[in-house]
Amino acid sequence: MKIDRHGKAKILSQSEIQRLFTDGLLTARDKTLCAVMLYTACRVKECVTLKIKDVYDSKRRARPELIIRKGNTKGKLATRTIPVLDDLRRYLSVYKPPLSADGYLFPGRWGRGHIHEDSAAAIFREGCKRVDIEGSSTHSCRRTALTLMSNAGIPLRVIQEISGHRNLEQLQRYLEVEPDQVRGAIAALSMLSPVPDTSIGKCLYPDVPETLDDSTASSYI
Repeated sequence: MKIDRHGKAKILSQSEIQRLFTDGLLTARDKTLCAVMLYTACRVKECVTLKIKDVYDSKRRARPELIIRKGNTKGKLATRTIPVLDDLRRYLSVYKPPLSADGYLFPGRWGRGHIHEDSAAAIFREGCKRVDIEGSSTHSCRRTALTLMSNAGIPLRVIQEISGHRNLEQLQRYLEVEPDQVRGAIAALSMLSPVPDTSIGKCLYPDVPETLDDSTASSYI
């Protein structure tokens, strides 16, 4: 959990996500902003630098896939194409991005440029604060999405294609291991337990009767 910007961002539970989008985030813009981060596993910078045409077609309908441009990715490695989930499409259909000279999906103040990363982070923090979610940041959306995919058995190479990590080692640092998963892994070791061998006692004490009463037990101690 992240405290005062130290530690890893919290993985959000289903109930926390429900509270955040129902009562924590107040406007269509804020909900769409966080939904994009959650349902595409993108970084906050990649989210705020999206253009309207990267997400909507010429008739302002959400595209089947959105584009995260290479120039806005960390390390400028490659352009990524992310399918638009129906959950995200619902937020995009409600949000009406205002037109601006730059055409950003989330314009900045007075329609200039795009909303700053710090402003997006503040929106997320305030939303979490309203519904009493501690230890989270905008990175929580990304970590939650990637961990959920990993737990669902999606191959890491496929997840890497979505996340845009340079290598699998970097990706694995994002993934959360749940306590139940650790307990389940240890429980699997029960298959290694040998069948109880009742002959062990007879080997150590061959003359001991099968049953002993108090009067005879003391002679074998």
